[in-house]
Amino acid sequence: MGELLKTRFATTYRREALFGIGAGFGSVALTSLLSAADSKPESHHRARANRCIFLMMEGGPSHIDTFDPKPELTKRHLQQFTRQGDMESAMSSGKRYFVKSPFEFVKAGESGADICTEWQHLRHHVDDLCFFRGAQVDSVNHPTACFQLNTGNQFGGDPAIGSWVTYGLGTSNENLPGFVVLPRTSYPQGGPGNWSNGFLPARFQGTPLRAAGSPILDLSPPPGVTEDRQRANLDLLAMLNRQHLSDRPGRTDLEARMSSYELAFRMQAEVPGVLDLEGEQQSTLDAYGIGDAKTDSFGRKCLLARRLIEKGVRFVQAYAGNWDSHDYIQRAHGSLIRSVDKPIAALLADLKQRGLLEDTLVVWCGEFGRTPDNGMRGGGQSYGRDHNAKAMAMWFAGGGCNAGHTVGATDEIGMQATEDVHHIRDVHVTLLHLLGLDDNKLTYYHAGRFKQLSQFGGKVIDKLIA
Repeated sequence: MGELLKTRFATTYRREALFGIGAGFGSVALTSLLSAADSKPESHHRARANRCIFLMMEGGPSHIDTFDPKPELTKRHLQQFTRQGDMESAMSSGKRYFVKSPFEFVKAGESGADICTEWQHLRHHVDDLCFFRGAQVDSVNHPTACFQLNTGNQFGGDPAIGSWVTYGLGTSNENLPGFVVLPRTSYPQGGPGNWSNGFLPARFQGTPLRAAGSPILDLSPPPGVTEDRQRANLDLLAMLNRQHLSDRPGRTDLEARMSSYELAFRMQAEVPGVLDLEGEQQSTLDAYGIGDAKTDSFGRKCLLARRLIEKGVRFVQAYAGNWDSHDYIQRAHGSLIRSVDKPIAALLADLKQRGLLEDTLVVWCGEFGRTPDNGMRGGGQSYGRDHNAKAMAMWFAGGGCNAGHTVGATDEIGMQATEDVHHIRDVHVTLLHLLGLDDNKLTYYHAGRFKQLSQFGGKVIDKLIA
């Protein structure tokens, strides 16, 4: 503990010292040094992955209907019961019925992984996946669960995973943001707080690319504005900003804004080429499902994620949804699976073919799982599932994960994780570990204490690591 505190205070002192000497050589040099101090790669141990693609299935995909089959529910299908104790949830009123999965399951690959037959493409890649059935969260409400999954804090306001990763590892391409978000047309519950920098310097916040229209507004300069003229305007603005900042040392929001102007200028040259998918071969576009109305949207996100990490972006998060299937689960989940199945399979194959999967960590999950029951609404085939914080499915690929294995288990009806049970903070700690970061060392001094992604510590889930 003593050595850990020495390391933390040394890091804090190094950054604070830069404020003290900054006046001696000008604010531009100060801003540059501060950026280097907070974005210099600081791996704590050998990294298994250098970057991460996080596939966020917003709304809570059902583990019971994707990767965790429950034959017992077939026996109990439509059996009425009353919820008790831990089976209470936000929507537990009224008559409750156990609900079997409307989908068939197969054991795929050499690993014999359980997978719903709706995954017609992903099933061919299960030997590259490590399934985890033991994760739990604290909330059954979408906004708080999304915040906890993305930031470690149910109430928001803290840095997102991608912010912590870029804070710890820095960027490998100064012309692109280190943390890019590919949201749905409508933002997830909780909005931009899901990719906030929180108390970290503002430059570590996620940069969302718009789902429709121009991915980034005003990316191109106005007609008639040449590069030289724009450079001259930025130089004048930088001079005025330096004067303003000289009287306000330590204002990271001002420093970040100054840096953002320069980054935006560099992005005008770099980003259009990255975002233009038309240069891809038609066979690649077809593999990702681009051009097919069902798969086009997520296919573009997956292909763009691959292009972004190739160009040096450290963390890309792509959203798909809405998986909140309280009724008509066969129709709703079936449609959602088909919309992401082909793109995800293509992404894994593409990364592997290019030699990128080995050091790229891919994560698939939602904010929680779903219950084995729900009240029938309208009769017939209208039943669905409720929210479930005590059991959820996720998987990892590449980046040192224990491919070809399934870790953890839930009870016979899928209500609660029972083997290798871990809170989401342990998942966060494991994700950082694979990226070469120690959650206990990746800290930031704020509001009188050192803060970290896990909030107050967690442990690496060794079984998830090869």
